[in-house]
Amino acid sequence: MLGTKRLVPNLEGYLFRRRAIVLAGLLLFTVLMAFKAMELRISTHFDKQIPVGHEYSQVFFKYRNELFGTNRLMISLRARNGDIWNPTTLGKLHQITQSVLFLPGVDRRSVQSLWTPNILLHELTEEGFHAENVIGGNITPDNLDANKIEQIRDRVVRGGYQGSLVSRDGTATMVIADILDENIYLGQKLDYLDLSSRLETEIRQKYETHEHAVEIIGFAKQMGAIADGAGNVYLFFGLAFLLTALAVYGYCRSIRLTLLPLLCSLCSVLWQFGMLAMLGLGLDPLAILIPFLIFAIGVSHGVQQINAISSAVARGKNPSEAARESFSSLLLPGTLALFSALIGFVSLLPIPIPMIRELAISAAIGVGFKVVTNLVMLPLAASYLSFPPSHAVTLARIQARRSSKMRRIAWVADIHNAKWVLGTAILLLFFSVWQSLDRQVGALQGGVPELRAESRYNRDMESITNRFDMGMDVLTVVFETPTDGCTRFDVFDYLDQFTQHLSQVRGVISVTSLSTLTKTANALLNEGNPKMLALPRDSRALQAALGFLPESSGLLNRTCTMMATNLHLSDHRAETIQTVINTIKSFRKNYPPPDSRMQVLLASGNVGIMAAINEEIEAREFQMMVLVYTGISLLVLLAYRDWRAILVCCLPLTLATFLGYVFMKALGIGLTVATLPVMVLTTGIGVDYAFYLYNRLLIHLSQKLPMRQAVEESLNDVGMATLFTAITLSLGVSTWIFSPLKFQADMGALLTFMFMANMVLVITVMPAFVAILEKVSDRNGLPSATFAAR
Repeated sequence: MLGTKRLVPNLEGYLFRRRAIVLAGLLLFTVLMAFKAMELRISTHFDKQIPVGHEYSQVFFKYRNELFGTNRLMISLRARNGDIWNPTTLGKLHQITQSVLFLPGVDRRSVQSLWTPNILLHELTEEGFHAENVIGGNITPDNLDANKIEQIRDRVVRGGYQGSLVSRDGTATMVIADILDENIYLGQKLDYLDLSSRLETEIRQKYETHEHAVEIIGFAKQMGAIADGAGNVYLFFGLAFLLTALAVYGYCRSIRLTLLPLLCSLCSVLWQFGMLAMLGLGLDPLAILIPFLIFAIGVSHGVQQINAISSAVARGKNPSEAARESFSSLLLPGTLALFSALIGFVSLLPIPIPMIRELAISAAIGVGFKVVTNLVMLPLAASYLSFPPSHAVTLARIQARRSSKMRRIAWVADIHNAKWVLGTAILLLFFSVWQSLDRQVGALQGGVPELRAESRYNRDMESITNRFDMGMDVLTVVFETPTDGCTRFDVFDYLDQFTQHLSQVRGVISVTSLSTLTKTANALLNEGNPKMLALPRDSRALQAALGFLPESSGLLNRTCTMMATNLHLSDHRAETIQTVINTIKSFRKNYPPPDSRMQVLLASGNVGIMAAINEEIEAREFQMMVLVYTGISLLVLLAYRDWRAILVCCLPLTLATFLGYVFMKALGIGLTVATLPVMVLTTGIGVDYAFYLYNRLLIHLSQKLPMRQAVEESLNDVGMATLFTAITLSLGVSTWIFSPLKFQADMGALLTFMFMANMVLVITVMPAFVAILEKVSDRNGLPSATFAAR
């Protein structure tokens, strides 16, 4: 304890004696990091979203070169009037197909459209089994006429492509391709934002006209749409910055004091960006809010510094003395608060999703820099300020007016009132925990949850889903079979039972399976007899039917040790995914494969990856929250050496967290890779409020003040700053509600609620809890001497 008491004064003396050198060094570091920050780029990769080590991820990586559909690009050419069966539309489809083939990252093996050679019509003729291209090699866009178009249309219907490559109503046709996340020849990661830009300039803008609409969906376009919307975050950040600056000025009535917390917080963001560039990391579009939330944390701590400096100046101290007092009184509680936020972000590291881990590292770097910029740089810079004598008088008058208002809240410290406040808080905690038990992990709406329903991407997705029997959401189930699996009836019969069972599940649009295709081929091999639309029991007949399936189907490998079934889902809502996954697991458990060497493996496809992400978040969320609260509790215990401090700091924080879950449920916001870090960050800001108030409360209690008076003085010291910080930050983030990105709008609403909830609970529930604990337990020597005022 004595070592801690000496540490702060010694550090204060050391830094303030060398303040010019320290500030010059920090300024030089800021300039260097600003140059490095210019190298930071917004980037994203498909693999960054895949949970490392998850069962589904292992299946995906094992068969990613043999299975199609996980990272799919779908381009629909839709006739605005009439249908596609005319030379203009089919000619334009040919042009789009050629353009897609030469886009960067496209796996040319997987490209499918009516013009590609892998789209075949299989049928039985007088000469035997016959396969031919839907659009024959003798047909070109230049020689299309009515007879050839009718021939193509007839082959599409007979080949079963109505609903897949051609819409059910005949008004649209599709080009499908798989995207490779990495160029295997050059060893370079694909630039998805560049690909999204090319899709706009080389496909949509080039081929969309008044007669034809071009609709594009896929991960690449989704990330591009999010990045385009995220570009507006700078506008909202600028608006929030302006509102914050006006509010801070209204609080301190000094332009110099207003600029200090804002500029120091901006410095930490520059340092963060520069460090990310030095580490070779990019800024993911889904994580672009994090740096600006880190800025908000900086403003929150900066206002506490400004409040302490203003109070000291109002008492007649010069700026240097006021800055020293602020440094000494806020260094330890500020450090505790920032380290608590740091623990929150570090707790995200066990989640094995690369994107979340990068986000955690980025946020941890930003919070770590806050210790320097807000707790050291700001008071050192403030020591150089000067104020006219009239300013101290103005501040004293303002402080007195604010104190009279804040002192009214101290009624919660009266033991009778405290019991009611604490009882209400506990009941509210139980209610919020109960209401949050059924919170959903994953998307709760159809389409891309990060984008608004009226966005171009979600409108394109809705149009394609309504017109085709296949959509963007594909779940691939892998069947590992013995080497003789392709010749065994029992293996194919098991696949067929699985196909029939899953096709009845709610949310499944269609199922593409080897068993279904093999039955169709068998009927064609037997003069088209509908009675032969069944699996042949003879191994040779089975192998003959299977031999007519194209290798590019992505449903089996060359050694026939892997077979796949693709489930096309209506959407990727958490409920839909969970229903299908549970059905597959139930089938696997209740109906074991006919051969012990055969395995049913989940899962590939983009829905398989989403399911893995949802399962990892759901499995790790409780562990993460335990880690966060354990870390915070240990910090509190280390600082205050009192078990009561853990209770009074964590109860308001816990209640605010579960109220946040209830708020998310009410707004229909699921727990995703975008929302989880925000919940962690608001936990860190809630701890900030608690530490600052509790620290002042302990100081006044150590001076033997009565509880009511101690609470009044504490609220007088930091209560108004806490209230002001919450209102200011809420005002700033509330502007995000108007963002074109739905997840930014949702986060704006969530953060506004969480900032205000944390503030209200800290200045009401905490004093009430302290009053009750003081009444029922003996403190036996207050540990608050560690933080005693100068």
